[in-house]
Amino acid sequence: MAVKTIQLGQVWRNDGDGNNFLVTKVYSELFTQYAMLRPASFHAPEADTVRVKVSRNDDGVSLPGYTFTQDSQEF
Repeated sequence: MAVKTIQLGQVWRNDGDGNNFLVTKVYSELFTQYAMLRPASFHAPEADTVRVKVSRNDDGVSLPGYTFTQDSQEF
């Protein structure tokens, strides 16, 4: 699912295991954008972060292997 932009605090669901992840950082390296994800659970402070390359298409941006879980994109 594509969104207009990936922002801090968004929640994305892993398509493989169904766990929810929180976007904690978004940054660029040359022409590539990355999002850092941390599990959105009670053991999140001890969990490792996951770096995911942001995918761009005509509809917007998305995180491959993850589904955006929030309905409204109006902030």
